[in-house]
Amino acid sequence: MLDPEKPVVVVTGASRGIGHSIVKHFYDQGWEVITMARTSFSTQCPWAEGIIKHVRVDLSDKQSIREACEDLREKLNGRGLNALVNNAGISPKDEDGNRLDATKTPIDTFLAVQHVNLIAPLMLAQELLEPLKIGKGSIVNVSSIAAHHVHQFAGAAYAVSKAGLSTLTRELAHELGETGIRVNAVAPGEIATSILSPGTDELVQTDVPMKRLGRPMEVAEVVYFLSSEHASYVTGSEIHINGGQHI
Repeated sequence: MLDPEKPVVVVTGASRGIGHSIVKHFYDQGWEVITMARTSFSTQCPWAEGIIKHVRVDLSDKQSIREACEDLREKLNGRGLNALVNNAGISPKDEDGNRLDATKTPIDTFLAVQHVNLIAPLMLAQELLEPLKIGKGSIVNVSSIAAHHVHQFAGAAYAVSKAGLSTLTRELAHELGETGIRVNAVAPGEIATSILSPGTDELVQTDVPMKRLGRPMEVAEVVYFLSSEHASYVTGSEIHINGGQHI
């Protein structure tokens, strides 16, 4: 059962890296956290202490998303949802682990990336609209610096999906503003996670004014801010979290 005294956040893609830190930060701030992922929840996850709620979902499959949201609405049992964090994303590489250019990306791969990174966040917003209205909730979409300029590691399909997610953020903010639902995005740059590409250290020294990698918790703290009452008049915004890389 969910504690009725605690706000509730749903986080996708929470098993590692940025998502892992987002979950831990919300949990440490006293929120009820529900994770959504394709795999089963592991009670060994150190940030969860074995008690975080979990819903299995395949974000590449429309029916799976609908069924997962039905399960989630049952867990909420009529109460509001205070935040939805769309963090899950995929970024396929070529056989050598390099970025996939647009002309070299198989169409099926391109479509799969769009479904997970862009269509799934839209479907979650649609399916969870009523709980979000009840909770005067906040949607935070995790975009990327690759949405705004060509990136030497992130492929074209990923970049297009994240650019679409940034645009979707604007559209939803405009559409849902009068309901009390706020919609914002964050656009991380080079963050110290286990999936960094070789050569990132050199990129940081040449392209990042602050000359260091970002920490996952630095992203989590901004996501939390946008979800909280401290950002009660902020909607339709995207915050760059990249040490100045975007400039």
